[in-house]
Amino acid sequence: MSAWSSSWQLPDQIADVLPSEARHIEELRRLFLDTARSYGYELVMPPLLEHLESLLTGTGEALDLQTFKLVDQLSGRTLGLRADTTPQVARIDAHLLNRTGVARLCYCGPVLHTRAERPHATREPLQFGAEIFGHAGLEADLEVQLLALEGLRAAGIGTLSVDMADVRIVSSLLADARISSPAALARLHAALADKDASELASLLAAEPGISTASADGLKALLQLYGDEQVLSDAERALKRVPGALQAIEGMRWLATQVRHLGGDVKLGFDLADLRGYAYYSGTRFAIYGDGAELARGGRYDEVGAVFGRRRPAAGFSLDLKELVSNLPARSLRAAVRAPWGVDAGLRQAIASLRAQGETVACVLPGHEHEVNEFDCDRELVQAAGLWVVQSLTKTSA
Repeated sequence: MSAWSSSWQLPDQIADVLPSEARHIEELRRLFLDTARSYGYELVMPPLLEHLESLLTGTGEALDLQTFKLVDQLSGRTLGLRADTTPQVARIDAHLLNRTGVARLCYCGPVLHTRAERPHATREPLQFGAEIFGHAGLEADLEVQLLALEGLRAAGIGTLSVDMADVRIVSSLLADARISSPAALARLHAALADKDASELASLLAAEPGISTASADGLKALLQLYGDEQVLSDAERALKRVPGALQAIEGMRWLATQVRHLGGDVKLGFDLADLRGYAYYSGTRFAIYGDGAELARGGRYDEVGAVFGRRRPAAGFSLDLKELVSNLPARSLRAAVRAPWGVDAGLRQAIASLRAQGETVACVLPGHEHEVNEFDCDRELVQAAGLWVVQSLTKTSA
């Protein structure tokens, strides 16, 4: 294949964003940042690449397979292109801000994945996220859920649903277990997430270090998904597991508050759901709209420990590219068409319109066609020596 025939091609699951979609994404970026600011979140901008050990040490190790790696030609050290921004924000909170009280931080920037999370997803998400550090209570968990719901609703998502889980339930069931290897634990988590009863039974049979009571509790989790009745069923099934009961009570409180404060939202629970990044330490949630997962988050109190400060933390993130693909396309933006010229009166009229927030597209000589990205429904014309805006009469095709 000749060089010219492939020079325009991009890597698999990497794509250009064209004007109409790019404009929509930028509007969403501003919307979420403004919404976060209204809640008191401060914007930070971590670098796209860091030393690999900073990205993957401790709780970041789960991202290893998702991280692109390269060698720094200045230092010879291995660098990584971030696959998730949360560890970077935890580093900023721990080392650069070093606040003693609550810190609310938000961010929006690209991340890169060696493999896409879903078959048709991009490997270059535009990740928006908000994190709250320094408060261990459920109030922080509630706040990030409400922030995510408000942003998604303002973006135009109609029916929203929140699915909740808590990793402490499984952790409590396995607290006294002696599992043969980390790989075996990972397979156990995968079987729970996939609700694969036969695989789970096989794995439990191969692990004599897991007690019968714990094994029965893990098997019960496969059926504990659905509406709020699940929480009552879980209390009966796990009544001898104090840590699990505390987690269930926390989810019940969150559900009550989200229903009261979060507007029209459906609630669901899946107590075996362990998907997501490995650093969750408490409640976790996913928000769906029209059947698609749009945001995920939860509590990750250990995320800053590797940077020297074990701070309570809760937050969420979403991919604006994924979000825009679940929204209807925006109509072309109304604009004013103006002739090209250097006449002082014309330039002043154009500047005045733009200062008022209007889009004014100047038609260059020989290019009198419509500006494709804008709907020019008015035009700037000269009448009686003055430049005035009048409706544009369009000819039918």
